[in-house]
Amino acid sequence: MTGSLQNKVAIITGGGGGLGREFCLAMAEAGAKVVAADINQAGAQETAKQVIAADGQAIAAAVDVADEQSTLAMADVAMKAWGRIDILVNNAAMYATLSMVPFNELPVDEWDKTMAVNVKGPWLCTRSVYPAMKAQKYGKIVNIASATFFSGSPVWPHYVASKGGLIALTRSLARSLGDDGIRVNAVAPGFTLTDASLDIMPNAHQYGVNRGAIKRSQQPEDVPGAVIFLASPASDFITGQTLVVDGGRQFN
Repeated sequence: MTGSLQNKVAIITGGGGGLGREFCLAMAEAGAKVVAADINQAGAQETAKQVIAADGQAIAAAVDVADEQSTLAMADVAMKAWGRIDILVNNAAMYATLSMVPFNELPVDEWDKTMAVNVKGPWLCTRSVYPAMKAQKYGKIVNIASATFFSGSPVWPHYVASKGGLIALTRSLARSLGDDGIRVNAVAPGFTLTDASLDIMPNAHQYGVNRGAIKRSQQPEDVPGAVIFLASPASDFITGQTLVVDGGRQFN
């Protein structure tokens, strides 16, 4: 893994904590110059500090992925710092703050905000980096979906639908951007023991374990390897795909 992203420039949205921070640290270790982008500016700055402390290269950028001008400014930060954008990881999403209620009790404004961040956000971020990737005839976009798309959830319809929409967007963008040398794929993690997951699930350490082929809880460090693979030259002939990383809980 080390060195597989040498001198590449990677933007990771939602990089201020959770899986986003794990992606930033792992990509920097693999040689990438990292832009930790988050609406939580303090979190993004802390991630950048941790990357630098580990002898990596990183800067922080503020971004609201649901706002077009904010995403354009994020891309501009990367271009001004390093002159290119090779990788975009669309990780920012509404998750821990979402209501877990039957579909008919879900507030309409919460549905709309979830779609704005979880589906519109990756679309806007992709638009923002497209000119740079097109100009260099190469780029990797990795969308962070969720294994909930395959299993469904009776009390999380907006989250599940948004991640299904992101998988659909992945396939459409792969078709649209292939001639520009840009590959677009998705990673769908299972229930992972991030701080956010521990907050929303009382029995988080045991949730889903018995359904897996690998019978243990999923840790944050289980996910970055798949993202780095899809961001690296090792996957240059792969596009439009969704890689489920959940210890064999889903075989769809």
